[in-house]
Amino acid sequence: MTGTAERIGAQPPGDRRASRAHTALGRFGEDAAARWLAERGYVIADRNWRGEAGELDIVAQHAGWWVGVEVKTRSGLAFGDPFESIDRRKLTRLHRLTAAWVRTHAGERRGTPWRVDAVAVLVPRTGGIRFDLLQDVRP
Repeated sequence: MTGTAERIGAQPPGDRRASRAHTALGRFGEDAAARWLAERGYVIADRNWRGEAGELDIVAQHAGWWVGVEVKTRSGLAFGDPFESIDRRKLTRLHRLTAAWVRTHAGERRGTPWRVDAVAVLVPRTGGIRFDLLQDVRP
């Protein structure tokens, strides 16, 4: 066996570059979504919060609600609309995470209602950026 790509579990160098590009696109999308949401009255309270069940991309306050926000970013629609990747299981996990964040962080605003929103960010290689928002998404 020669070369690192032949080892079990190793990624060929090209796959690592693609993974880094995917991660960079995701971070770009989360940053852009946070700015876009702030322009629409969302007050960002937390970013990339990790709980036992996973991670919340954004936690914000909006119109009297605590909001856990899932951000899905794509560079095109070849793999479908970004919202299509949020299935019932993921939504259930996002609801659990948002409830956990509120329990541990809301302080005096603990009785404030909470919901889960989703933002799709489309960043085509040809330029421009498109945002779509689904509010109060339920499993």
